[in-house]
Formats: sequence, C-alpha cells, structure tokens
Amino acid sequence: MNRYAWWKYLLIATALVIGTLYSLPNFFGEAPAVQLSSGKSTVKLSTDDRARVEAALSAAGIQPDFVEFEGGSIKARFKDTDTQIKARDALTKAFNPDPADPRYIVALNLLSRSPQWLRSLHAAPMYLGLDLRGGVHFLMQVDMRAAVTQKAESLSGDLRTLLRDKDLRHGGIRRDGDNLVIRFRDEATRKAASAVVADNLPDLVWTPGTDASGDLTLQGVLKPEALRKIQDQALKQNITTLHNRINELGVAEPVIQQQGADRVVVQLPGVQDTAKAKDIIGRTATLEVRMVDDGAEAQAALAGGSVPFGTEKYQERGGMPLIVKRQVVLTGDNLTDAQSGFDENQEPAVHLTLDSRGARIFRDVTRENVGKRMAILLFEKGKGEVVTAPVIRGEIGGGRVQISGRMTPEEAADTALLLRAGSLAAPMEIIEERTVGPSLGAENIEMGFKSLVYGFVAVAVFMCIYYMLFGVFSTIALAVNLLLLVAVLSMLQATLTLPGIAAIALTLGMAIDSNVLINERVREELRNGAPPQSAIHAGYEHAWATILDSNITTLIAGVSLLAFGSGPVRGFAVVHCLGILTSMFSAVFFSRGLVNLWYGRQKKLKSVSIGQVWKAQE
Repeated sequence: MNRYAWWKYLLIATALVIGTLYSLPNFFGEAPAVQLSSGKSTVKLSTDDRARVEAALSAAGIQPDFVEFEGGSIKARFKDTDTQIKARDALTKAFNPDPADPRYIVALNLLSRSPQWLRSLHAAPMYLGLDLRGGVHFLMQVDMRAAVTQKAESLSGDLRTLLRDKDLRHGGIRRDGDNLVIRFRDEATRKAASAVVADNLPDLVWTPGTDASGDLTLQGVLKPEALRKIQDQALKQNITTLHNRINELGVAEPVIQQQGADRVVVQLPGVQDTAKAKDIIGRTATLEVRMVDDGAEAQAALAGGSVPFGTEKYQERGGMPLIVKRQVVLTGDNLTDAQSGFDENQEPAVHLTLDSRGARIFRDVTRENVGKRMAILLFEKGKGEVVTAPVIRGEIGGGRVQISGRMTPEEAADTALLLRAGSLAAPMEIIEERTVGPSLGAENIEMGFKSLVYGFVAVAVFMCIYYMLFGVFSTIALAVNLLLLVAVLSMLQATLTLPGIAAIALTLGMAIDSNVLINERVREELRNGAPPQSAIHAGYEHAWATILDSNITTLIAGVSLLAFGSGPVRGFAVVHCLGILTSMFSAVFFSRGLVNLWYGRQKKLKSVSIGQVWKAQE
C-alpha cells in the first residue's frame, strides 16, 4: 500500500543529484577576471583569438586559472585583483597597439570560482541583478515624434517618385505635420492619382479636399495601425542597437527591456563607471556607401605609397586595406531594411531595401559603374571600417539591393544586423539615472540570505515539535524544494533580484503548507480510527486534490504577473512560478517517498510519530 516502485526512488535520486550539481556553483563565490570583447561592430572574436590571449598572458608572466571563449568574448580568470590588473594591461597592450584606435574592449569582470569539472557540465551560478550586485540604471525615452516624422519624409519621397513614374502632373507635395498633401489642377488627374496612391501606399488614408487658395488637394493621413507599427519598429531597433553597444562593456547579464509604449529600461549590473556607460549607450553610428578606387595610383598606395587625392584608406573586415573615394554615394538614411538570405546560386547574401531617393541614386550609380567595387562603410566614434565591398554586376533598380560573395550564413546575418541597426532609429533621452553601489548590493544579499535562513529554521523547529517524525520528513522535503529551486534557476541562468529572494521566502511558506495539509489529513484518518498504514495512504491521496487546486490557482496568479509585469515584478513572478512547481514535487512526491521508505515495509505498524492526535470526547 505504502511502497514506491524502484523507478520512483531512482527518479528522486536523479533529481537530488542534478539539483546538487547545478546548485553548487552558487556557493563558490566569484573571482576577478578580464573579459576581451569586440570594440567595433566589424571586429569579431573567434576561438583562434583564445590562443593569442594565452600567449600574451604567458609573455607577461601571468598564469590564469583558465581562458575560455564564450558568447563572442574571451574571459580569463585569476586568483587575485593584482594579477587581474596586470593581465588587463598586458592584453590592452597586445590587442590595442594603437591607443587612439582601440579595436577591442578589455574590461574587468567577475567569474564564478566553480571548479573546472562543474564548468564542463555547464553548471553555472545564477546571475545577480542590479539590486544585489550594484551597477547603473537608466530609464530612456524614445522620441516617437522623430520616428514618425522620418517615416513621413520617406513617404513623401516615395510619393514624388510614384507620381513621376505614372506621369501624373501635380502642383506640389508638402508635409502638413505627419500628413502629406498633394495639389492638383484638375479633377481628372486627382481621381487618377487617388487610385494610384491608394494601391501603392496602403499605410495612408487619402481624402480629397481643397486648400485655402481653392486648389484641389489629396491629403494622406497615416493609419493608426501604421503609426503603431512605426513606433514598435523604432523601439525594437533601438533596443537591438543598445544590445550591440552594451556588449562592449562586458556586462554579464544586462537588462534591456521595453517599458510602456516609448520607454526603455537599461540595467547594467556590476558597472560603476556611469560616464563610460552613458558614452557607449549614447554613441551614434552612421552608414555610408562609396566607390572603391582600383586605379594604378590606388594600387601603389596599397603597396605603401601615398593615398591619391580625393580618396581615403580604410580596413576591410578581414584586415586588408582598401582605397575608397571620399564622395559619398548613399548614407544610412536611405536604407529602410536589411535582411540576410540567399542569392540565386543559394549562396549567403544580404538583401537591402532603399527608399525612393536611395533607389534612384543607386540605379544610376550601378548603371555607370558595372564591374567596379562599391564599399559599404560603418562609422563609429569618428572611425570608419568597411563592412563589405562587393563587385557591381549590373544595373540595380527598384530599391532592392543584394550583397553576396565570400560570406557564411552567420556573416550574412551579422552584416544585415549591422546595416539595419548600426544607428538608432529615433533619438533617445535619459530621463532617469541611478547608481547602486556594490556595498549596498552585498548588504541586500546578506539580509536576504538571513531572512531565508531564519525563516527556514523557524519553520523547521515548529514542524519538528508539532509533527514529530513527520515534521522531520516535511523539513527535509522543504530543504529539497529549496535545493531544486536554486538548481532550476541556475540551469535557466535566471537573474536573481531582491524580489526574487522574497519569492523564494514565499515559496518556503507555500511548500510547507502542502505538508501541513497532508499531515493534518493523516491525523484526521487516525482520529477516525483508521490503521496507520491506511491513514498514511488516505492522507496523501485525499490531500492531493486540495494541494493541486491551491497551487494551480496560485500559479495562474504568478503567470499573470509574468505576462503583464515588468522589471522586479517579472523577476518575482519567475521565481514564484518555478517555486510552485518544485514544491509540488518535493512536498508530495518526495515526502511520500521518505514516509514510504520509513514506514512502508512495516507490515504490523501500530503507530506513527505525527504528534498528538486529539480525539473527540464521546
């Protein structure tokens, strides 16, 4: 009756082993480290650079604990901060020989002290949030008006090109705020233009009318859904750009998320230099398209001669020099989209979409320069680098451009991202700024840890006194619940914040509540005269429905917080929902396994240690 099959005990043992392994890294603490990451969007690190890092450290007489390549950056861990500082200086000298043009970011960081055998199992500690580790917090507001204005300006150019291609004469096109107004001299032309613009510019609602001078007009107003789409795209592109820039800071787990319709929250745990963070976040990047100079003088310049008049020397992605003309053909303002894909030969390619002005310029330039190379440059902090320099195969019209040749699918995706998110889609302003010191974060950790320990001890003492041996089983189950919760959070690489610690404390109370229901149900069965074995069986069986109902309703509330909350509320909800799932396993399945292991094999069981069973007086 009260016996588990062997596979159930195997499942419990497996859960305990996995829980122990993946919760262990949280108890080793952190060690000083140095992180090497890309300082420019066109520079990428690979596993080959790991050997360069090890060689640079060895040449400086520095012995790291280990050097690893992970997530596009290289990290080296050291025993103390003195060695860390020496390593930073050595790597800076080796990777950035020109201080005026740093290609790599060498940042101080912290890494877990977990032994290598744990790291080989991909066991890592939870990330600590801003309130536990310290760092900087920014609340940024996106200028949505600028994004809409930019779209209206682009539509204005498209409209001029469309009417010219359709040979529809008009008296002028002007912008009235975010609306477009076209003037006509006769009704027939306006009617024909109305049908054309309605088919080709579906984001606008067109209304005929007259202006103050009596001229016939056609007014286009952006649809509400088009406005929302413009704002959403601007916000998403800004968030993508911020992710690219913040990677340079070497932040372990930055928080960059939307708040409301036009705001972005940026949290950088572990960063104390607010000025540096603001400099990188507020940085501007611009795109330019220029022609490559392949003449004799340019070839001589590549061999070491002087650069010809009217040209400049830049570096390609592979490090090869390139002579590019100063004249700018197109800028990033003419680029509306960039997506990775494949060309007609199924080779990786980047597909670009230009606005009407850009399409017209690009068509003329490609027609006049077939067989020549065109360079796409990205400028950051006043320094320019060539992202790609393809050969023009023929005239390219229609505003759709394809870049292909010598690319992997990953490089094509990276190039598309650079071209699409090289600059902010709309200006952003920092409207709130906070700095959390590391001492405050350490104090929060200490207080949160004490609250968990004191709460756990208080619950354990009460359960052991009131329910005797069953209270001991409940306490062990509660400890297992905490172990599994920490392990799951670590495996998911969740970010633990102060509200998350509060959610763990709440989970302890909710988990023990399930054991109280079970123990009281067992007592009730004993009070009604049931044999001990039958009372244990009935207690777990009858309490299960109540436990399931209460946990499901609480889980629904947690999922609601997870779906509609943000920031600290969302962090609380993640821990809360996971805690409910682990508590159902530990409070019911694991605790019953302990009871069955202790009492299940006693055929003539006369009593159980579950505290005082009060019987009603007859």
